[in-house]
Amino acid sequence: MTAAIAPHPALRTRLTELFGIDYPIVATGMGYVSDARLTAAASAAGGLGIIGGGLMSYQELAEAVAAVKSLTDRPFGVNVRANQPDVERRIDLLIRSGVKVASFALAPRQDLIARCKDGGLVVVPSVGAVRHAEKVQAWGADAVVVQGAEGGGHTGVVPTSLLLPQVAGAVDITVIGAGGFFDGRGLVAALAYGAAGIAMGTRFLLTTESPVAQAVKELYLTKKVTDTVVTSEIDGVPQRLLNAGQAGGLQAASAPRRAARAIRGALLFHRLSGTSWPDMIREGIAMKREHALRWTQVIMAANAPVLYRSVLLDGRTDIGVSASGQVVGLIDDIPSCRELVDRIVGEANDVLARLGGQR
Repeated sequence: MTAAIAPHPALRTRLTELFGIDYPIVATGMGYVSDARLTAAASAAGGLGIIGGGLMSYQELAEAVAAVKSLTDRPFGVNVRANQPDVERRIDLLIRSGVKVASFALAPRQDLIARCKDGGLVVVPSVGAVRHAEKVQAWGADAVVVQGAEGGGHTGVVPTSLLLPQVAGAVDITVIGAGGFFDGRGLVAALAYGAAGIAMGTRFLLTTESPVAQAVKELYLTKKVTDTVVTSEIDGVPQRLLNAGQAGGLQAASAPRRAARAIRGALLFHRLSGTSWPDMIREGIAMKREHALRWTQVIMAANAPVLYRSVLLDGRTDIGVSASGQVVGLIDDIPSCRELVDRIVGEANDVLARLGGQR
């Protein structure tokens, strides 16, 4: 499908060329959210959809990739967790299937980047600091998603307005801004900061194609920009959550209660996902080494998938947690992906025309 709206020339960027898409807009690969339907819809709308493969089994990922290909012929990506025991096998699946982009929530190993590039994948890690962007550039990454503190999920402390121009000035690869974006004004601002486009999570979570329970979507719409909390109690790494359900009680819970809850969650995730105990242990060891976590934090991390699934898919806001950027307070509707992308591009066109003195 061709672009529904003719973009301003400034919206033809290194990002649109690198990915082969119409507009410099990326729907991030969110666990339990970015399924085949949402990914295909974002790509069909002219952006780049990314399957949230980090919490999928290998078979689930293979089925999701096949489903996206059956729904659209547009480029799409897959988010891969570099510390998964079968990560090489997953990368090979992407290569065989003709997937365009391999994205990584955290910086992958140098050998994984080389494996992706040898197979023709475009490699896009997410970073939260200049040094991380410089490292993955040296290792051969094609682009980086630069997420500021406003973003949902794992995040740093530097706001997008400072981190984005800092990284854009330090590396030569394609830079994509994330954290706080939801409209055409933000897209133009990101371009002004030196990015080649934007990536959005919370905004695409709140679309009609998103699999998130309707009641949870409506809960998001009631929140203000101050209704999120940053905590390390999920997996030992800071992440921003919607201040609802279990999020408020995580900090107050005693260590024994948190550990008991984590063990129950790990048992449930083992049953739901089919992930073997040896694989879960290997992932835990890799996480402990990579993030210098305590074993108690590793045990908590095993609980995270169940906490997210409980809210996002089951609608149990009372017992789970949900990632959210601060931008949630600026979102007031649930459009389709096509409506959202067209709106953002139209707004960006208007802003660019006004800045150029054309109106």
